[in-house]
Amino acid sequence: MTKRKLNGKSIFVFLCTTPALILFLVFMLYPVINVFRMSLYKWGGYSDTRTFVGLNNFKILLKDERFIRSAQNSILLITLVTIITITLALTFAAVLVRSKIKGKGFFRIIFYIPNILSVVVIAAIFSAVYDPTRGILTGITSLFTGGDPVLWLGERKLAIYSIGIAMIWQAVGYYMVMYMAGMSSVPESIYEASSIEGAGGIKQFFLITLPLIWENVRTTLTFYIISNINISFLIVRALTGGGPDGATHVFLSYMYDQAYTNSSYGYGMAIGVIVFLFSFLLSLIINLITKREIITE
Repeated sequence: MTKRKLNGKSIFVFLCTTPALILFLVFMLYPVINVFRMSLYKWGGYSDTRTFVGLNNFKILLKDERFIRSAQNSILLITLVTIITITLALTFAAVLVRSKIKGKGFFRIIFYIPNILSVVVIAAIFSAVYDPTRGILTGITSLFTGGDPVLWLGERKLAIYSIGIAMIWQAVGYYMVMYMAGMSSVPESIYEASSIEGAGGIKQFFLITLPLIWENVRTTLTFYIISNINISFLIVRALTGGGPDGATHVFLSYMYDQAYTNSSYGYGMAIGVIVFLFSFLLSLIINLITKREIITE
């Protein structure tokens, strides 16, 4: 290849990558740097007066009970919702792919519908489900308890779990479809050979299906854990607004309230820095924990 062709190729690559690089710098890198910078100031967000306070915002965070509670709620949802969602998605995918069930396409569509609904619609559906007087859940529980209606979104101990159920319902179908695509690519001959050796359906799942789609599971696991932080914020804002008495606040909902409702923008950005570092470290830990030798057929 001549020098002129090399120069022409380099110019072409430069022209193709420069717009993407500019967008990354302007809309990704600069906002992240700005969040770190503003976390060092005491600022209401709407005035010209900013006071440099260094790490004082972070010192206040360590003593803020509401922030600690929101962190506990976030970790609870990340752990509990992720485990249940991925487990259900794998189970449903395995059943639909491996079992001789009629109408698999219909079930795939039905399970996927919650994922395409907006958060507002999901909040409206679960507000009706959790309604303490006319909700379907109240009607079912009253058959067994016969007592006062349960305030699913009004009791401090129940509200966060009620939000977790909405998050699971919203996400299961999406990951089920992804796992179905991975399971469908596993050769049927492998299952036939294992059946001859006496392996049942459950054994085949853990020894054949799961190892062969592990990279798919690993990728979706990391993606869902990180997206869980964003989805929990949206559902909390739409369903409870952080109530009752801040019992359902998560990382981002508490950050939003501090930055835009309580006019503590610098303090809110300090929470944003913690969320960023937490997400980054969590993704690294998940990748290290789930790393294993890739198995191919």
